[in-house]
Amino acid sequence: MDKRDLDILKNFNVLYVEDDIDLLKNTTDVLEDFVSNIFPVSTTKDAYKIIKEEKVDIIISDILLDNENGITFLKSLKEDHNLHIPAILTTAYTDTSYLIDAVKLKVENYIIKPINIKELLNSMHDVLLPHIQNKEIQQSYNIIKTISVVYDGKQIEAIRFIIRHLDKDNIFDYSYTEIMNEIEISKPTLIKVFKQLIDKKILKKLQRSRYRFNENILNQVSFGQN
Repeated sequence: MDKRDLDILKNFNVLYVEDDIDLLKNTTDVLEDFVSNIFPVSTTKDAYKIIKEEKVDIIISDILLDNENGITFLKSLKEDHNLHIPAILTTAYTDTSYLIDAVKLKVENYIIKPINIKELLNSMHDVLLPHIQNKEIQQSYNIIKTISVVYDGKQIEAIRFIIRHLDKDNIFDYSYTEIMNEIEISKPTLIKVFKQLIDKKILKKLQRSRYRFNENILNQVSFGQN
C-alpha cells in the first residue's frame, strides 16, 4: 500500500513506552497530531498504570528500557493479564535474539531506531486497519440482527442511526429531539423503537438520554416481531 489514510489513526489511543526522554517527547509531539490520545511513559510500571486506567488501542515500546525489557513487558500483558493489545517494538539494536523473541510473541511490527516518523505512522496504520475493518463488519452485523426486531421502515432508520452513532464504549448519547432533527421520524415511533430495544435488552438505559448497546445479546436471543 503506497498511500495510507492516516486519518484513521485519530480514533485510537496510543501507549508509548520509551526511556530516552528527548525521543519520548519529540515523538509524542508528532504523534499527538495524528491520534486520539497518546500516553507517553518511560517505565513499564507507569505503562501498567495507564493500561489499568485508560483505554489503550496500540502500544509502541522500546525493547531495551532502563533495567527493563519491552518484550518481557508485552509478554506479561498477554500471558499474565490476558491482554492482547497490538504492539510495535522499537530498538537501536539488530540482535537476532530480539527478533526471534518478537516473532514468538507475535508482535505486530518491529522498527529500528532512529525512528522514521513516516514509517512509524504507516506501521500504526497497517496494524490498526484490520481492527477498523472488523468493527465495520460487526457494525453491519449488529444493524442487520437488530433490525430483525422490527419491520417498519422508520424504525429501521432509527436503528441504523443508533448503531452508527455509538461511541467507542458502545454508548449512545442522543435525546429524542436530537434524533428527530437528524432523521424524519415521529416521537411515538421513536419511543416504540427504544422500548423494543430495551425490552430485548439490546439497549440499557443509563441516565437521561444515555444508553449502552449490548451487542453480545444479539448472539443469545432469538429475535422476531413483537
